[in-house]
Amino acid sequence: MKKQIPNLLTLCNLMCGVMAAFQASWGFLHRAAVLMVIGILFDFLDGFAARLLKVQSPMGKELDSLADIVTSGVVPGIILSNIFRIAHPFAGYADPLYWLRYLGFLLPAFAAYRLAKFNLDDRQGHSFLGLPVPSNALIWAAVGTCLIHPDWAQVALLPIPGIRHYIMCSAGLIAIAVVSLVTDVLMVSEVPLMGLKFTSFGWKENKTKYILLFGAAVLIVLFGILGIALSIVWYILLSILTQRRNA
Repeated sequence: MKKQIPNLLTLCNLMCGVMAAFQASWGFLHRAAVLMVIGILFDFLDGFAARLLKVQSPMGKELDSLADIVTSGVVPGIILSNIFRIAHPFAGYADPLYWLRYLGFLLPAFAAYRLAKFNLDDRQGHSFLGLPVPSNALIWAAVGTCLIHPDWAQVALLPIPGIRHYIMCSAGLIAIAVVSLVTDVLMVSEVPLMGLKFTSFGWKENKTKYILLFGAAVLIVLFGILGIALSIVWYILLSILTQRRNA
């Protein structure tokens, strides 16, 4: 039974991902984001439990990746597609920008490639090469939740002349598309980023991680849910600075 505890936690991750995908497909981005975050928490706990109980296995590694493809790949992909829809609600089939919403479905493909690469790459034991799949997923969960907030709806309904409204929405749509492509590429890149798993809790060996957590907490307090997405940006920048210094 002890060997199955991490696998049970991984399956909880998968079930949360399936429920989140169902909610996201109906446009309930807030519910999908909450379920996705719970799934990512299970993803953290299964690895922690496997190390704590010393029952790590190749099967657990593969099962973990399969669950992550759903929770941190398919779900944020559906959320991102909905973000494109919300950012440009009046785009019809004849509008070329309408088809940008299908960029959201590139995310699961890049996530799957990254997870397969991660499983075969022995260089990523305590740090990462490229943006971790759960980190990328959190960006779009945070942005999607912000876009359906009532305050955003009030801004979207401001009495702006038609052509100006279209230009503003189109600019926002293109910006989201560019950021999504950048994060997709970062997932499969060789950019060195710090590992997020704690093997101990001492200050000396985890100083950078504690600085990361403190900065993330400040951003979340200042910016709310959007602070989660900004925290991922902070993670990328801090990682690049510290990894370059340690190289």
